[in-house]
This record gives sequence, structure tokens and C-alpha cells, in this order.
Amino acid sequence: MATAEPSIPNRPSTGVPAHVATWSLPPDWRWGAGGVSTPFRHAQEIIDVLGRSLALVTAPDPAHHAWLFREARQLAQRNHPSIPTTYHFWQQHPGSPRGPGYLRRWVTGQTMGERLRRSGPETVPVALRIIRLVGSALAYLHDSGATHGALGPETTYLTPTGRVWLLGWQWAIPRDEIPAGVTPDPRRTPWAPEWGAEWHPTHGSDQWQLGAVAFAMLTGEVPVAGHIPPLRITRPDVPASVAELVDQMLAPDPGHRFSSIAGMLRRIERISGTSSLAVPSAEKGEEVSQEDRLRWATGDDYEVLAPLGSGTYGSVWRVRDLSLEREVALKMLHPTVARNAVAVARFRREAQLAAQLQHPAIVPIFAWDAKGEVNWYIMELEEEGSVADLIRRDGPQTLTTIGPQVDAVLDGLAVAHAAGIIHRDLKPENILIDRYRRWRIADFGIANAMGGELAGASGTPAFAAPEQLLGEEQGVQTDLFAIAGIVIYALSGEPPFAGTDGKTILAAQLAGRMELDHFDVHLRAWLRRALAADPADRFRDAQTMRHAWRALVRETARDERRQARLLGRVWTQLRRFVVRPPST
Repeated sequence: MATAEPSIPNRPSTGVPAHVATWSLPPDWRWGAGGVSTPFRHAQEIIDVLGRSLALVTAPDPAHHAWLFREARQLAQRNHPSIPTTYHFWQQHPGSPRGPGYLRRWVTGQTMGERLRRSGPETVPVALRIIRLVGSALAYLHDSGATHGALGPETTYLTPTGRVWLLGWQWAIPRDEIPAGVTPDPRRTPWAPEWGAEWHPTHGSDQWQLGAVAFAMLTGEVPVAGHIPPLRITRPDVPASVAELVDQMLAPDPGHRFSSIAGMLRRIERISGTSSLAVPSAEKGEEVSQEDRLRWATGDDYEVLAPLGSGTYGSVWRVRDLSLEREVALKMLHPTVARNAVAVARFRREAQLAAQLQHPAIVPIFAWDAKGEVNWYIMELEEEGSVADLIRRDGPQTLTTIGPQVDAVLDGLAVAHAAGIIHRDLKPENILIDRYRRWRIADFGIANAMGGELAGASGTPAFAAPEQLLGEEQGVQTDLFAIAGIVIYALSGEPPFAGTDGKTILAAQLAGRMELDHFDVHLRAWLRRALAADPADRFRDAQTMRHAWRALVRETARDERRQARLLGRVWTQLRRFVVRPPST
């Protein structure tokens, strides 16, 4: 049995790999920040003329080009929420500046394996949700007679907003269309017990691999056929109904597993319909979970898929709008806060204020509703998480990368200010990123109409202006201060001022203690003005700040080009000296 390349399953890469470096992209297309190498494939991010992030999937080994085309042809026929859309195949032919390779949606996030290594086992509800989503994709494949064949923690991806994607599609084509002697690596792929030494994917082995993913999510360990203990021995707190489900999928004899993935999904629906899963130890009269409360209130209109985050006043959930068949984000007021009429009025005003604003850099609000003590509104779901997620995931960004995004956010902020609205809680967590990598302002949770009461401490200390921390009156310059702090965070990974509490941060702000020496001279001047302790010393408004931002980005780009030309001339002179040294 031949195995795959003996390397890390999914290796991040920077720069453009050698096998595509000579390709000529279409006009106004550009290479993205990096890529990922997987067994026998490389996915390179590429930005098209519409600003979309796509993945250019290629086969580094020329002997596998026919295999790549068969993969793309099969994948292009798929239409399922967990299968990335395939758009086009660049064929290789004489005179072609590019190819072969296919373009599909770029998937941002982490594999289930990476998530388990970083965070440990999942909760039972989260694991069941992922099993349901992956199982739905497998059932879709099986209905067409296809198999996946290499399902595992390293081919299951989760985005920052909880969406699940399946990759590893080079294995999901008929076995006779895959090069002879090439199989998934059993060291990285859960190996079904019926395979022995020969990889032979079937619907039954797909189900066993899904069971292996479920076992790994609940225990933190990928099971090995022949050495799998009953799930409840390894994870005693798992409800018996869930343990029986996973144990049946992992049965050594394929005949003892579920007759189909569809049958397994029906079992999950019966389990999910019981209160014992959501609150396994709840006694009569005990407080029900937020998720149970939300499902009760919205069950006729929305399917609750996953939690996205929680703040002081509310929690955000990924849900499916059943009437329009789309996934959206739902923000719900915490039950304890919902009993306060003033808090409910403030929450509703948040939705009303945000709904007034229509701009590409502002997350749109779709609807507001309430049932009993459950209050919520619906907004667009931004697939790539927040700027905070971006920095945690990919590290500090470059000025070139964030330049257009900050420009757009400042333009959106100008629209909000013109409508009489200030945000007052701008921070990396409230700048969301959509599937096209656009930054968008969200959560006008403590925004107020200008002309109302603007005094009072508010905001998050790390990005709050001095007047906020002092509880003084606030205006548009308060938001501009926060934007400058977010720029520093995006470029360095650190907040603008040192300190863990408001008093320490305020002291640093008033003393002007901030480390800017590692930034370009143009950027330093812009930041000093935007982060001035006195609001009167900052930019007058968002558009003025935006024009200054554009100017510094242009000047910085010119400086970089001049430096590059200078270095090029120096390098040319050095080469001449080495090749033909002067006579002595």
C-alpha cells in the first residue's frame, strides 16, 4: 500500500509556490497572502477582479494533472452548503499563461484536528451539530453514488462563525480515476477496520470515519480500529443516547452500523429533540439554557445552528432563516437583562439605529422580534469572524492589506455620524469580516443619537478614548480614537496603550505613552493625531481622517517602491563587483 507524502497534513505556506509562480493572472487579479499544502494538492489564495477570495487548487506533480481535472469536474457538479463552490478550471494548453488548476471558494478557519489540539474535546451539543452537518454532506454524496473516502479531523474545517466545510476532494472520485498506488495516509486518515491493508472507500467506511470524527471531538483522540473502547468509558458525561449513536457508527462489522447516513441523521434528530441533551443534568425547576430558550422562541422561523459569541448584554447565534433558506446571525438579549424594561428599550434602539444605516462597511439589520422574555434581532452573517479573530488566527497584518479596509470603515463611520449616530464601543471584536474579506462595523450596542445624553463611561477600556474613561461628554472624535487603536492592533497584534484596567490605560493616554517607533513615519504622524488625549487635537471628522489615511498609504507605498529600486541598483552593482572585480 502506497501512502501520501510524509508531511504535516495541512501546511500553511507564504508567497506563491514555484509551480505557479510564472502564471500570468487575468487583469486586476492578484495573489493572496498565502496558501495551504495538503496531500498531493496546493491551495493558493487568489483575489479576483470582484474582490472575492478564491482558492486556486493545483497539483504540484505534473503526473497528477489528469487526476486534478477529474477532481474539479466532479466537484463542479456538487451543490451543498458544506462543499465549497467550484467556479472555473484553467486548462493547460500551448500559449496559455496559466493552468492547470481550478478555482473554488477560499475556506478560512481551522481543521477539526487543529481545533482539538488547541482547545481539547468539544461539548456534546457542539459535537452533535458538527456530526449533523458533516453527515448531511455525506448523505448528499451517497445519494449520487459517490463516497468521500478520506473523512477525518484534518479534512473537516470550521470557520470562525461555526460553519463546517469538507475538503480532501482529491479522494472523492472513482477509485479507478486516482493514480495507481496512491492512497490517503493511514497515519492521518481514520482507517476503517474492513480495509485492512487496502484502501477501498464505501458508504459504510464513510460512516465509520464520521464516527471516528465524532469520537475525536468528544474525547480528543482519533480512534484506531481494533482498539476503540466504548465512548462512555472514555467520556462518562456523554448521554447514553449519544454514546450509542457513536458506538454504532464505529462498529467493526459494517453490517452492524446504520443502514445509511440518512438513518443515522434521523437518530440524531430524535436525540436532539430531547431536553436531556441540552440540559443533561437538569432537575425540575432548574434554569433552562439560553439555547433551549432561543429554540423555543424562534423554532417556527429559525433553526439554531451554533453560538458565535457573548457580550455584556447579549449573545450572538448562527441560525438558518427557514422562510428564506439562508443563514443569518441572531443577537439575543441575555434573559437576566431582558427583565429590565430600560435594557430592552436600549436593545431595541440598537437594532433601530443600525437598521437606519446602509453602507458596504456596516453590517445590515434585517428584522427585530420578541417572544415572551426573549428579545432578538437578525443581521447579516459575516463568515470570516472579526478583526480580533483574524489577528489571533493569522497574526499582525501589513499596511497594504488593511489599507482599503480601514478606508472603507472610515467611510461607513462618516455615514453613521452624518445620521446622528456614534458607536462608542468600536474594538476589533466589533469589526466583522465578510466572505469577501471586507471589514464591516457591527454592534451599535451603546450608540446614542447625537443631541441626547452622551456623557457617561462606556466602551472597552483598551480602545476607549480618555473622555470615555473619565465619563465625560463624547462625540465623533471618540470613534476616531478607537479606529486608530484598531489600526495599531491590526498591524502589531497589541492594543495601543499598555495596561489591563481603565485607570492604567487612562494614565498612559494622558501621558502620550505609546510605542510607535516601529511604524513608518507617515503612519506615526497619523496615529499621534488620531490618538491625541484632547478630542480637539484629533481629526475633525471621519472623512478628514479618511483622506489623511489615503495620503499616508500612498506615501508609504511610494517610499517602499523607492527603497525597492534602490536595493535593486545596489544588488546589481554587487553582482557586477563579484562577477568582474576591479583590477588592483
